[in-house]
Amino acid sequence: MKSPSPCILIIFGASGDLARRKLIPALFDLYRLKTLPQPFCVLGAGRTSIDDLEFRQRVEESILEFSDPKPTSLGEVKEFCRFFHFQSMDLNKDGFLKLKDRLNLLESQTNIGGNYIFYLSVPPSSYETIINGLGEEGLQKEISCTHCWRRIIIEKPFGYNLDSAIRLTRGIRKVFREPQIYRIDHYLGKETVQNMLVFRFANGIFEPLWNRNYVHHVEITSAESNGVEGRGGYYDTAGALRDMVQNHLLQILGVIAMEPPSSFDPDAVRNETSKVFTSLRQIQPEEIDRSVVRGQYTDSVLNGKRVSGYREESLVAKGSRTETYAALKVFVDNWRWGGVPFYIRTGKRLPTRVTEVVIHFKPTPHFLFAKESRESSGLNQLILRIQPNEGILLKFGMKIPGSGFRVKNVNMDFHYSELSEQRVPTAYERLLLDCMLGDGTLYARGDAVEACWRFIDPILDAWENNPELKIYGYRSGTWGPREANDLFADHGVEWRYPCKNLVDDGEVCEL
Repeated sequence: MKSPSPCILIIFGASGDLARRKLIPALFDLYRLKTLPQPFCVLGAGRTSIDDLEFRQRVEESILEFSDPKPTSLGEVKEFCRFFHFQSMDLNKDGFLKLKDRLNLLESQTNIGGNYIFYLSVPPSSYETIINGLGEEGLQKEISCTHCWRRIIIEKPFGYNLDSAIRLTRGIRKVFREPQIYRIDHYLGKETVQNMLVFRFANGIFEPLWNRNYVHHVEITSAESNGVEGRGGYYDTAGALRDMVQNHLLQILGVIAMEPPSSFDPDAVRNETSKVFTSLRQIQPEEIDRSVVRGQYTDSVLNGKRVSGYREESLVAKGSRTETYAALKVFVDNWRWGGVPFYIRTGKRLPTRVTEVVIHFKPTPHFLFAKESRESSGLNQLILRIQPNEGILLKFGMKIPGSGFRVKNVNMDFHYSELSEQRVPTAYERLLLDCMLGDGTLYARGDAVEACWRFIDPILDAWENNPELKIYGYRSGTWGPREANDLFADHGVEWRYPCKNLVDDGEVCEL
């Protein structure tokens, strides 16, 4: 593995939940693997009035609570915490002057040089202020030092709609050049999403089948068993389509549907995923009720305990029509995928937590064994499990031992857990290291983000402006509204259900 150049990681919002739960444990994992730069330090920045010692204490607490596996040596944790410093600052000119002075001091103390990564772990409302503040002090300029680099990592959401995404991109590019900008989507950092590239392009077995001639349809599912969990204020302004589909699930679709790149250069890979997003067939307003289904979870009893409906959640507006479930039928209008439907669904309060891609291959032209077999072989399926129980599953028909030709579907499967000598790194672990190395392959590019918004925006506009478009209730613990099955009406198939409903789905309910 390449060794990254020495650098300072500046985290805005370092005392926040994302840094505590994800960023700090990921950095500790890199430290344990001896893949952090040498030398290296982290400078937390925020309004919190704490000093270096107090910040290090918080870092230690974060590691002990959220690191997996847990550290075996407290001494190792304390040694790691020495990398951390904190600069209390307001987001004004005086604050950014203090930040610049502190960075100069750290450079002289550590001999790191001028390599900086700015990580915006803050609400999107602060992006513009921070970016402009960095620009006014010239902290983004790479010509201010010899052979140094400056990069910025931006967390989603990348805008609220297409117009705001374009404004955000223009605002960032006034200060940073596009190669300096790293838009982080942690789904692309998951090991199993990256393995889709290897699975497709390193094996001569599957790539010849990866097209309209052999694939009947594709499913992309991201299900969550929890509700909004105290995030009602944010979620009620976002909804499932913005929160999951526009970024995470369309990015997965891009990896599944892309053409082979000419090389594994970051731009070559991202060029191909961008082509997928620009090939998405726009869903017209009159087609939305046939191509998109939205739902909202209602109350239910799970394991003997009542769970609240979405409208009962804290900070959710009374009578809210925000979707907690979205299902779409999508087409990629290009030579490889013409006519093949991609079905995407995501939702909260579903029966289990699972993210997977299912490739449904076309059936044989004539099923020879229908007379003797009660169970039709159906469609062969290739299941790429992203989480949990990461792995790959191939389903196909086999003869049941004995006389006759009765057919049973069987599985050939692989789980990452079987690689006992290898651990599966976390998404943030991989993405932080990639940014340090200057590898943007697994980061979203500006044109790709805007292309995804261009596809999603008309759906959001129709939901907002057409009260006749329905939102359906579904009981917590079920697989969403029954109406989502209508998306398959033209193909005579249905969703794959990794597990059964936890409760009876009850009556159809329009909210």
